[in-house]
Amino acid sequence: TLRQRLLAIFDAKERIPHVAKHGARYYNFWRDATHVRGLWRRTTLDEDKKADPAWETVLDLDKLAAAEDENWDWKGSDVLRPTYDRALIFLSRGGADAVVVREFGLDTKEFIPDGFFLPEAKTGASWRNRDTLYVGTDFGPGSLTRSGYPRIVKEWNRSSTLDEARIVFEGENQDVNVAATVAHDHGRIYEFVRRRATFFTNQVYIRHGDAWVRIDKPDDARVDTFGDQILLYLRSDWTVGGMTYPAGALVSADFEAYLRGDRKLAVLFEPTERKCLEDTSPTKNYLIVNELENVRNKLYLLRHHAGQWTREALDA
Repeated sequence: TLRQRLLAIFDAKERIPHVAKHGARYYNFWRDATHVRGLWRRTTLDEDKKADPAWETVLDLDKLAAAEDENWDWKGSDVLRPTYDRALIFLSRGGADAVVVREFGLDTKEFIPDGFFLPEAKTGASWRNRDTLYVGTDFGPGSLTRSGYPRIVKEWNRSSTLDEARIVFEGENQDVNVAATVAHDHGRIYEFVRRRATFFTNQVYIRHGDAWVRIDKPDDARVDTFGDQILLYLRSDWTVGGMTYPAGALVSADFEAYLRGDRKLAVLFEPTERKCLEDTSPTKNYLIVNELENVRNKLYLLRHHAGQWTREALDA
């Protein structure tokens, strides 16, 4: 009886279809009783506003698994920007950590013949540009950490083989993993390598030309960006530039000035005994800050203009 009740909940069509915006279209991955492995589908903004949107199927995992006689499980995608016409599809066999990576055409809704392909491994891959990927995978003996995840990141161009890809970063054997990501943010492109020494600490490097510059920060702080700003989410107290910023604070600075050594930081959030930072969400013009005060959410709009941050409450 309990199993049937839970199954009905999981299969309910009233669930919110959470979307990710890629170009002009909104993508969603959906599972239900009919589509057990799931559908990767898309719609428009006008349709998404409707109670019953019209969805266009991009990839049907049930049909793919049947056609290829594989136990495919969806592990996500990485869509190419700014054209939004290609994607890296991550598939695992039976839900394992190891994945197969395949290049997919969003216009043709088919896998690209002779496109990028990475065999089954604990792999991380991201687009650097249309013809180049950052790849961390099992390149052979010594290429994995003792945790079994990538230790080496390579830059792989589609005109070459994976064996010919150039090493751009190496971590240590005792690390958890090393991964490269590319962030497209308000017209800027940031290329990062994150070297995770533990599950809660990391070193972050940013690419300048062919050099990787380590970002000065506490090892347990999280790095993000908003336009030309670097955002630092602190997990412990940090004394820098003659100031002490408390654990739980969110601070920002001009990214280029910060890399040059300037430590003039703006405080975007500071915790109290009854207030903590729940989350942030970037939009075109604002950084929405979601604060939790006395276990109640309050939203604020932060805008960066002419070198200054302004803040206003968002009624919700």
